[in-house]
Amino acid sequence: MFSRMEGARGVNADEMNHHIRETFDGINVLESSGDLFFLYDPDRDLPPERQFPFATIVTGDNYDTVSDLDPPGAYRLNIGLTKATYTSLFGAPPAVRDEKGVLETGFDHAVRDRLMPHPMYASQHWVCVVNPGEATLDAVRGLLAEAHGFAARRHANRRARTARS
Repeated sequence: MFSRMEGARGVNADEMNHHIRETFDGINVLESSGDLFFLYDPDRDLPPERQFPFATIVTGDNYDTVSDLDPPGAYRLNIGLTKATYTSLFGAPPAVRDEKGVLETGFDHAVRDRLMPHPMYASQHWVCVVNPGEATLDAVRGLLAEAHGFAARRHANRRARTARS
């Protein structure tokens, strides 16, 4: 799906946004301060307390500064995974935070085009890539598909439970 975008330059945030919107069904995209939150909500009727993204695109240092997202064009793709997938990639999630609240993952979160545990949400099985490119696009494709599928299953399970009530 990224064929026209692949190469050493990577994929910019607009291209990633387009890819996610065009590839996955049933999504609703919320925007705040230039950041995008991709939810599985096919009927667009989830109450706010149930609106939890399966992926996000963060385009600035509004939430943390460890990824150095201030340079023009910098962004971080964040993907929520299952515990099994996260642990298969990185082992047990980190639990220790530094004085700024950043999880101690052993990764430099400012490195571009590298899949790594999320600096704030790895303990909840989130991963991230700053400026995905040639080294990570194949992994990103698969992880986005898995995250979307997991969100769709959670949504279907909630609907089934509600219908039985």
